Amino acid sequence: MTADATPSLAALAAPDSTRELFIAFTSLSLQGFGGVLPVAQRVLVERRRWLTKEQFVEMLSVSQVLPGPNIVNLALMFGDRCFGLRGAFAAVAGMLLVPMIIVLALTALYGHFAHYPVVTGALRGMGAVAAGLVIATGLKLLSTLKRNAMGLPVCLGFGAITVLATAWLSMPLVWVIFGLGAVAIAVAWSRLRP
Repeated sequence: MTADATPSLAALAAPDSTRELFIAFTSLSLQGFGGVLPVAQRVLVERRRWLTKEQFVEMLSVSQVLPGPNIVNLALMFGDRCFGLRGAFAAVAGMLLVPMIIVLALTALYGHFAHYPVVTGALRGMGAVAAGLVIATGLKLLSTLKRNAMGLPVCLGFGAITVLATAWLSMPLVWVIFGLGAVAIAVAWSRLRP
C-alpha cells in the first residue's frame, strides 16, 4: 500500500487490546511537537489502517466541535469505538500520561535556560515546523471534501473566508467559528434535506 492509499472498509484492521491502543497513542503523542494531528492521520489511517481517510475526517470533525484538545477527543472516540469505556481511558491515557511527564520536566528546564537566545530560537523553529505539518495534513485530507454534501468549491470558500477573517481582519477565532459554523451548518443541512 502506498503512503497516499486509503484502506478500504474490508481491509481495516483493529487494535487487539487496550494495551495495544495505549501503546499506539503513547507512541503517537511522542511524535509531535505543537500538535500530533498530522502524525495521528499517518498512524491511524496509513500505517496501522485502523481508519479510512473518511472515517478519520468524520471523527476529527466531531472532535473539533467538542470542548478540549481535538486529538484527545479523537483518541477518546476511537478508544470507545474499539473497546468501550476501557478503550476510551486507554487511548486518552496514552495521549496524555508520558507527554505530561515530559512537559513538566521541560518546564522545569526551561525555567533555568529561558534567557538563552538559542532556546528561544529553537522554540520558534519548532512552532514553524508544527504549522507546516498542520498545513500538510490539511492538504492531504483535502480530497475528502469532494464527497462533502456542500461540495468542494463551497468548502474551499468557507476555508478562504475563515483565513481572511482571522489572519487578515484579525477577528477573534471563536466568533468566526460561531458565525461561519452556523452558516456552514445551515448550508449543509439544506443540501442534505430530502
